[in-house]
Amino acid sequence: MAIVRKAACPLNCWDSCGFQVTIENGRVTKVEGDPDHPITKGKICARGRMLEARTNSPERLMHPLKKVNGQFQEISWEQALDEIAAEMLRIKETYGSTAVLHSHDYANNGILKNLDQRFFNCYGGVTELYGSLCWGSGIEAQKWDFGNAWSHAPNDVLNSRNIIIWGRNVARTNMHFYEKLLEAKKHGSHLYVIDPLYNATAKLADQHISIKPGMDGILAAGIIKEILRLELEDKEFIEQYTHGFADLLQLVNSNSLEQISEMTEVPEEVITKLAYIYGDRPASTYMGLGMQRYENGGNTIRLIDALCAVSGNIGIDGGGANYANLQVGQSFAFDELTLAGRKQSFRQFSIMKQAEEILAAKDPEIKMIFVTCGNPLTQLPDTNVAEKAFSSAGTLVAVDQFMTDTAMLADYVLPAATAFEEEDIYYSSMYHHYVNYGPQLVPSPGEAKPDLWIWTQLADRLGFGADFEFTREEWLNMTLVPLAEKGYSLEALKEQHTLELPVNKIPWQDRKFNTRTGKFEFTSSLGEEKMGNGKLSLAVPKESKWRNPALAQNYPYSLLTIHPMRSNHSQNYHLLGDTVKVKVEIAANIADDRELKNGDFVRVWNNRGEVKGYISILPAAHPNTVNIDEGIWKKFGGSVNQLTSSTESDNGLGSTLYDCLVNLEKIE
Repeated sequence: MAIVRKAACPLNCWDSCGFQVTIENGRVTKVEGDPDHPITKGKICARGRMLEARTNSPERLMHPLKKVNGQFQEISWEQALDEIAAEMLRIKETYGSTAVLHSHDYANNGILKNLDQRFFNCYGGVTELYGSLCWGSGIEAQKWDFGNAWSHAPNDVLNSRNIIIWGRNVARTNMHFYEKLLEAKKHGSHLYVIDPLYNATAKLADQHISIKPGMDGILAAGIIKEILRLELEDKEFIEQYTHGFADLLQLVNSNSLEQISEMTEVPEEVITKLAYIYGDRPASTYMGLGMQRYENGGNTIRLIDALCAVSGNIGIDGGGANYANLQVGQSFAFDELTLAGRKQSFRQFSIMKQAEEILAAKDPEIKMIFVTCGNPLTQLPDTNVAEKAFSSAGTLVAVDQFMTDTAMLADYVLPAATAFEEEDIYYSSMYHHYVNYGPQLVPSPGEAKPDLWIWTQLADRLGFGADFEFTREEWLNMTLVPLAEKGYSLEALKEQHTLELPVNKIPWQDRKFNTRTGKFEFTSSLGEEKMGNGKLSLAVPKESKWRNPALAQNYPYSLLTIHPMRSNHSQNYHLLGDTVKVKVEIAANIADDRELKNGDFVRVWNNRGEVKGYISILPAAHPNTVNIDEGIWKKFGGSVNQLTSSTESDNGLGSTLYDCLVNLEKIE
């Protein structure tokens, strides 16, 4: 007999949906949206629905595996855990605990997924990763400007007179916000999309502004310049609640509007129109994650923040510089969960440059790499170097549900449970401010185990089992301690399945910012402390004709690597059958110049590597722009990260995956 239970989506996604899951004979048979969820209201994407296929896939890892003479063999959990624990003890005694590298990303969400950090901290502290491939540069940028990265509640967009979607295709990545945009337009709001690609969100807009990739910060400076010329700025806000405006004024006066138009490839009259749009308050700005994936990425987000501040759109209904909403995740007790104080020593590598740092590591060298919640051999920049680095460690352990590119390289592969096979709570710090409860619905197949079981077993073998002697309910209550003080409880969450967190729905409405000065900072005191310079600049991408004309001569096309439509990063490609192939999307001018047509087979290359795929022409894409979706596995043609750079962003906490020039040619 079929039963339907409420659950939650575990995917690393803006929407963090509520589910209704049908179960028959102990097996998930259907995943649908929960109509009672206050934000997602019964609608989910294909990636969420595919969690049924992911859970039931015959390709699931069912047993622990060990590589012997280059071939995987099934072994018992006891053997796998005994051998891994013994090697960890040997490494710690011989080289120190930092000879172990822990590589963690966000392939599978859930608050208790963070218990891997507790495990490695109790082990004594390991080599950790800092920064983010995804959004780190923009997070750091907003901390410099505001003191934190907070966004307005979803319904506030209905108060906006003008809505600017900047570098973000919400139709693909944030479907419930797309529905809000439809509603806002019905209420009379005007919608503008700034993006190098004419995407599905741009089709909804009153106007699409096409821009040269990586030049978004320069455009923001140009709009500020025009706002000031037209006297559309919010003088009171600037005078009373900001710091460093004189530095910003000097910056925007250093270039002419004509120069800014030439650099951004946006007409001067469009820049002027955008100044009027921002001056017609309230105007809300919703930023995507791609435009901060350049060497100038932090500065780009800071210039857009500055534009929102100058135009008086901070701290007002219908306004905001909306990038992330960290106040959601900041509601939980992560310190108690992870026990950072238990480290005896630790070392940090940049997540962007971890491959180079693994290869260069001394005192100690990296002897073991432990991969959780990620597939770095597909997701890391400069794949060829990453593969060399991950092959160099004495032991590579991967915890996963499938045989990913990373797992294929591993010495031990430990089969993990899916979200429907373990209890957890889920949230996203990107869009809405609700936390969702996900119960265990079905048993795991074969010998697959929850991550927490693995850490508990290893902790017992390594001598700190007492630090993991908690029930699942006790762990969840531990994370909710800050909320319990405000009247929230795990029992209420279980009963209601979703709870609204106590966040500030209109950030900075009180004009009190979390910066050193207590003001919005055009010139950042935190930036000055960390980097020696907190001033804004007119920085451009590292790989551009403005910085490296010789490189641009050899590689004339800007490569974007956007999120795929049918996969969450690299997670679903193996479930899509024979339809998976590398698609090389190009602007129409490239097709004309190279005499290419849809379906042509091409080679795309630069000095880091090459990718081969099939042409798809994007008629309205910005000239000289190429896109190849990220995440494709090696067996389907290989990751686009064979082309991307491992350089860090300007503030050191973000990737430069989009700061990438390439060339291409047809293969007969």
